Amino acid sequence: MDTLTRIRAFIDVVEAEGFSAAARKTGRSKALLSKYVRELEDELGALLLNRTTRQFSLTEAGHTYYRTAADILKEIDNLADLVRENNTDLKGKLKVTVPRTFIDADVGQSLIDFAKEHPDLSLEIVADDRFVDMIEEGFDLAIRITRLDDSGLIAKKLSDFRVYACATPDFVAKYGPLTHPQELSRVPVLIDTNSRSHNSVKFVEPDGSPISVAVSGPIEVNSPQATLRAARAGLGIAMIPDFIARPYIASGELVSLFDEYLTTDRGIYAVYPHRRYLPAKVRVFVDYLHGWFRKYA
Repeated sequence: MDTLTRIRAFIDVVEAEGFSAAARKTGRSKALLSKYVRELEDELGALLLNRTTRQFSLTEAGHTYYRTAADILKEIDNLADLVRENNTDLKGKLKVTVPRTFIDADVGQSLIDFAKEHPDLSLEIVADDRFVDMIEEGFDLAIRITRLDDSGLIAKKLSDFRVYACATPDFVAKYGPLTHPQELSRVPVLIDTNSRSHNSVKFVEPDGSPISVAVSGPIEVNSPQATLRAARAGLGIAMIPDFIARPYIASGELVSLFDEYLTTDRGIYAVYPHRRYLPAKVRVFVDYLHGWFRKYA
């Protein structure tokens, strides 16, 4: 039996968190997987897994071996994808993490459209507002809506986006006139705590000078959809991403304030780890989203 098969069995067991779960997932017997892992340990001369009747855990050596072996196998699989990339029928699984803001908005349709166009590719979408460790948690790609910081990741901008200051016409009539962002300090502001600086909002003067305004209000919640509902109820001004706010502004239910002071340093990005061989499924997915957003914009 070759070492690569033993390594795959070990990784399957680790990622499934047990031999029984790995057997169900891979279609191999529990006894066979156990045999492969035991042979790998014998070959290495080190115990990789602690096994008891009810518990399963990696040894220190197992942790070290798993991290490197998983990366090596991914590169091997990516190289195979690269060789097969002329085949238009993508297969396998693509694991993607996206913000809930994205998946719940109209732009989330982009993922559904991709899945429809590539029925042989299994798309696993994990909606999570935290910044996950893509490599540690096994994600192929992340969608991020942000000012992108420097990192060891590769990022491709899919679209620009702005954050509108939105309120109902009645609210503006009650507290107006509102002509400059500094006036946000004297009115109720609905705070989305997903923002990195949620107790202040940022704009920019026409000459490029930054504006930062301390704000407060009746609601703080980690959901732009919730702040949108509160704004529609007339409870305050909400800072809402343009791809969520557009329909309500177009209908006149909400008005957008301070448009000439909006920043343009945010974007929607496809982010993926640097790898020697980029999997064809990732490249096709990123290219598809880039084209989708060009049409959407």
